[in-house]
Amino acid sequence: MTVRESTFFGFANPVDPRPEELQAWAYHPEAVPLSGMPPDWDLLISGDVLAPTLFELAMDRQCPARRFAQHCMYIYAADGVRQNASGQRKRRLKKFVERAEEVGDEPMSIWAHNCRVLMSRPEIFDYTDWIEGGLVRHPRRLGLFNNRR
Repeated sequence: MTVRESTFFGFANPVDPRPEELQAWAYHPEAVPLSGMPPDWDLLISGDVLAPTLFELAMDRQCPARRFAQHCMYIYAADGVRQNASGQRKRRLKKFVERAEEVGDEPMSIWAHNCRVLMSRPEIFDYTDWIEGGLVRHPRRLGLFNNRR
């Protein structure tokens, strides 16, 4: 049985979901709407443990919660370019970006481009775009020489 065929039965701990729970939810997001999740759930789950799962969901054109996963990957990326981000986080982010550039579709290609821009110019970080979902709601390629467009 694949994840898409399985039924989502809920999270044992929604504040700290297991990768397989997140994946099952992503294919049945109506089972527990985002409005029913803990406050700032997107920030809570956008860390190293769930990043591989979130990345795969963001890459899957058939995933009903794909935009949410892409939003979480923008959060992950913003956290990964901080000056005090771990070397492991920076390396993992770079690998995700490279994979999105190689095999991603347009939304993930845009994400990869924007990550590269942010990596080279962290000062252009904008909380609304990266953390509050602005770049998912209004997809665009950030420029190297300006802040917003």
